[in-house]
Amino acid sequence: MRIMLLHMAGVLIIAHAPLASALLAVARHVYPEALAEALDVPPDMPPAQLDSQLRLALARLRDPEALVLTDVFGATPCNAAIRAADGPQVRVLAGVNVPMLWRALCYQKLPVGEVAERAVDGARNSILPVSAPGPQNQAVRATEHAQVHAQHQQ
Repeated sequence: MRIMLLHMAGVLIIAHAPLASALLAVARHVYPEALAEALDVPPDMPPAQLDSQLRLALARLRDPEALVLTDVFGATPCNAAIRAADGPQVRVLAGVNVPMLWRALCYQKLPVGEVAERAVDGARNSILPVSAPGPQNQAVRATEHAQVHAQHQQ
């Protein structure tokens, strides 16, 4: 008889303060029991302190894998996450948004590589051009039309 152990990829959001905490609060609306944490990075946090807090958070979350979501590639939170990613069990994605986060939490019981792929798909597929509706064909009162016309003539 073969026993399969269930695992769950923990999700860590690390971003410029207060974005990480805000995103985690949004995530908790839909996934209140998810294995997830937030690490807000204030502008004056020393790099050594950030690295230490990040490693502690990853140690709490890894079960045995973790996905780290950061806000901006090349910025301090992302650079710290890259330094902390110590092998294939920790994946880092930049450009976090709500659909990416929800996808990661929805599929966090999969291997971390698949969780990362689905999170990227969620982020990419959520970017849509949305425009305001066009003007409606409504009758304009003569006084309104005269005022608009007068403004254009000045």
